Amino acid sequence: MKVLVTGSSGFIGQALAQRLKAEGWEVQGLDKLPGPSTDFVCDILDARQLQETVQACAPDALVHLAARIDIDETADVSDYPANVEGVRNVIDAVRRTPSIKRTAWTSSQLVCRVDYAPKSDTDYNPDSSYGRSKVLTEQIVREQDGGGTQWCLVRPTTVWGPGMSAHYRRFLRMIQRGYYFHIGREPLLKSFSYVGNITYQYRQLLKASPEQMHRKTFYLADYEPLDLVAWGDAFQRGLRARPIPRIPVLLARAMAHSGDAAIALGLKQFPLTSRRLKNILTEYQFDLTATEAICGPLPSTFQQSVDETVEWFSNLS
Repeated sequence: MKVLVTGSSGFIGQALAQRLKAEGWEVQGLDKLPGPSTDFVCDILDARQLQETVQACAPDALVHLAARIDIDETADVSDYPANVEGVRNVIDAVRRTPSIKRTAWTSSQLVCRVDYAPKSDTDYNPDSSYGRSKVLTEQIVREQDGGGTQWCLVRPTTVWGPGMSAHYRRFLRMIQRGYYFHIGREPLLKSFSYVGNITYQYRQLLKASPEQMHRKTFYLADYEPLDLVAWGDAFQRGLRARPIPRIPVLLARAMAHSGDAAIALGLKQFPLTSRRLKNILTEYQFDLTATEAICGPLPSTFQQSVDETVEWFSNLS
């Protein structure tokens, strides 16, 4: 199978292209930025160039990952054109490329706020402009029937591992330097996804029968929820850092209010805000039964994932 991956210079896209290539798949990558897994430098907002590129590639399947993914509390949905117009352009290019039989369209868990349990695949409740833009992504895919292909929508949760973003590198650096702290004394269980496992899940969805995946929506995450406290402590041990201290929730709330004030005064970033604190303290676990039924056991255990991430981060340092 020949696969085209959009967003191939991004965290998940690059890891997916590398996995598929290592397993003997024919893979090409498309991204607006150059990268080791990107064969075509193309902005999905350039409809004409995109169409020409996709048709020239003539893949059998397309995995759509290209998107603006940051959460900017000052942004509007219109600031996320890649997630709306870009999706329309990719669907149009797919529809005009007869070789493409299967597509996987990447959405986000944030089509619903983290403390909301949706009652159906179309029960949306976002609390950010990014989340609202991903609702539009899903609605466009459904309205256009995935460009006339066998298609599925996937909602990754928080993804971590080698190659992860600067935000999570800062998290590891804070642990390494002894600046990080746990909040409260209770475990915090979340459906996170190790990058080596989520790329395996994408691979399995590309191989699944139409009856298993067509017109369906899947959350992608490790099947066992991750305890945020145990996660941090595992990195602390791997990095040989000092034990991570704990602070009371009330103190964290006071710090978060200070962060809110700093943002309101024009500061672009602050380590802790009320929104970020809420996300830290809110537990979320998704029903991954359908995903597990198709994808089967995941290749990396929790400890393997931590060890591989520590090795990658240590080599960066």
